[in-house]
Amino acid sequence: MTTGSYIGISTMKPCCRILTKTPLISGFSSIKFSDSTMMSILSRSSCSRSIHSYRYYRCNNTKILGYINVNGLNRSDFSVTDSNWVQSRNFRPRVGSLIPNVTSDFRNQSTSVDSNSNVNNDKSFENIFIQSTLNPKPLLFDRIETDDQSKVEEVDKSSVNLDNKSYDLNENKVEDKLSKIEEEAWKFLRGAVVTYCSNPVGTVAANDPDEKQPLNYDQVFIRDFVPSALAFLLNGEGEIVKNFLLHTLQLQSWEKTVDCYSPGQGLMPASFKVRTVPLDGSNEAFEDVSDPDFGESAIGRVAPVDSGLWWIILLRAYGKLTGDYSLQDRVDVQTGIRLILKLCLTDGFDMFPSLLVTDGSCMIDRRMGIHGHPLEIQALFYSALRCSREMLIVNDTTRDLVAAVSNRLSALSFHMREYYWVDIKKINEIYRYKTEEYSTDAVNKFNIYPEQIPSWLVDWISEEGGYFIGNLQPAHMDFRFFTLGNLWAIVSSLGTTRQNEGILNLIDAKWDDIIGQMPLKICYPALEGEEWCIITGCDPKNTPWSYHNGGSWPTLLWQFTLACIKMGRSDLAQKAVGLAEKRLCVDKWPEYYDTRNGKFIGKQSRLMQTWTIAGFLTSKMLLKNPDKASLLFWEEDFEILQNCVCMLNKTGRRKCSRFAARSKILV
Repeated sequence: MTTGSYIGISTMKPCCRILTKTPLISGFSSIKFSDSTMMSILSRSSCSRSIHSYRYYRCNNTKILGYINVNGLNRSDFSVTDSNWVQSRNFRPRVGSLIPNVTSDFRNQSTSVDSNSNVNNDKSFENIFIQSTLNPKPLLFDRIETDDQSKVEEVDKSSVNLDNKSYDLNENKVEDKLSKIEEEAWKFLRGAVVTYCSNPVGTVAANDPDEKQPLNYDQVFIRDFVPSALAFLLNGEGEIVKNFLLHTLQLQSWEKTVDCYSPGQGLMPASFKVRTVPLDGSNEAFEDVSDPDFGESAIGRVAPVDSGLWWIILLRAYGKLTGDYSLQDRVDVQTGIRLILKLCLTDGFDMFPSLLVTDGSCMIDRRMGIHGHPLEIQALFYSALRCSREMLIVNDTTRDLVAAVSNRLSALSFHMREYYWVDIKKINEIYRYKTEEYSTDAVNKFNIYPEQIPSWLVDWISEEGGYFIGNLQPAHMDFRFFTLGNLWAIVSSLGTTRQNEGILNLIDAKWDDIIGQMPLKICYPALEGEEWCIITGCDPKNTPWSYHNGGSWPTLLWQFTLACIKMGRSDLAQKAVGLAEKRLCVDKWPEYYDTRNGKFIGKQSRLMQTWTIAGFLTSKMLLKNPDKASLLFWEEDFEILQNCVCMLNKTGRRKCSRFAARSKILV
């Protein structure tokens, strides 16, 4: 069943058709809308019952709009004037988008070339239909029955799922012989799968049957699903990941408002919840409702900056691990990438290439003093930019955007390597800084006062290692070690080879502090005393050595494993996985651990935490298949390296850490 080649709101099984009560519009062979116009149309076409829910109704006696087979498109269908059509995937740059100025909202527009298309003549695939732009109504769906029952997939009734639904994810599995712990982990991971219209679209954050108050842990979070997605992909199960990417893509266009103010169009939701509710006016029919959360319900009402970055990273991983690049070539997916990038690359008052965000905009979603330019966001931003540079189709519409991405990569890489990196030599340099320098040649460019160097750091930093600090702003350096950001600096080659080696050397040297009895500390050290009161606001959940304030998070294990494999230090990953394997199953897969060495299960930790389970499974599979791991990380990009050198030479600067890195790599 070929579902990925049809433009529409969904390409998920079982077969559904999108219908409308609006009379069929014929005679249009080409349309062209700007991103903002298309986004506006989609917002107006949403169900009037609630701006935070999708409602798809089962309905008969409706007229069917035409459908478009993307694989069969010719240029006249959309009046594309670009002379370069779709090129081979191995050719770079990729030239020729299907529709240069179309948006993901295209799937709400009537683009029927043949208004009399008869879908009943084609029963071999799912037909996806597109709603009319005139007088838009709530979207409706009806099932398409197929005569070819041999193509209907059997559902394993033993599969566990929410809302008493089941779905078989075992069709293409490539599991080796598993240990009992791994078998149990797979059972729990499959039990956390969420379905939408009978199709798997993600996994809930936690699935503890004994939990009386699920809060938002019964939702599908974009960042939480990433390790689950990788586990499924590494196991040969790509459909759930594809469904997730498309489902969250359609949520990107949903209306998002807090106190009569709306954020940028490219914002991805932090999470969504699928509920099955009775169909209006019926006691027997039911419908699935998807409720996205863009931060309107989050603690502090903070927009999830990292969601869009994780989405782009996962999109690339899907293509790399499945070999299916047609998904990222789709018009709506290309537009989703562009909208996220436009949101991130919007001009502002910033003097630096790093992203400026507020507290709580990433995995650390509570007040922890990371507002400004936190390392985690910068590392994910750099990774997403590198992914986008690979996936964007280059044409007249995207050429400027691709150039902006390349320029930002060069500037961000230099900025992070030069100003965020600290080792014993750099700390000694900061210790001797002169302040109040007013000059373009100033050494202390951010006016950092030497007294900011914390007493714990002088004795803690190892001779051989180093790391990227947590944050940098005028007169402020956050010297805490944040694990996720440093690991992604390795994975994405944000750091030089020497810096990447230094991070793992530091973790090895400070094993008891960062790994302890349960890998890995989310940050080190914890905020304590008056500092904790001032920075966290006396947050009772982020007490010292708990939760985000120095807690140990097993889900970070897969990222640590990926970084270790890249740097040829699989021994460190094996050692950490061995520690986790001894406890996670016995402790019922907790969300996080407390105390300085990770000895206790977190005081408010949820059990049966999905990304703990998935992180463990992904780590095990990466260690068994290091060749697959190589598809998920990046080596140094010499083009970015050279661009950075050229820019610095033109401005008269002499010092460039990237030039030194290039010399080291070439040697």
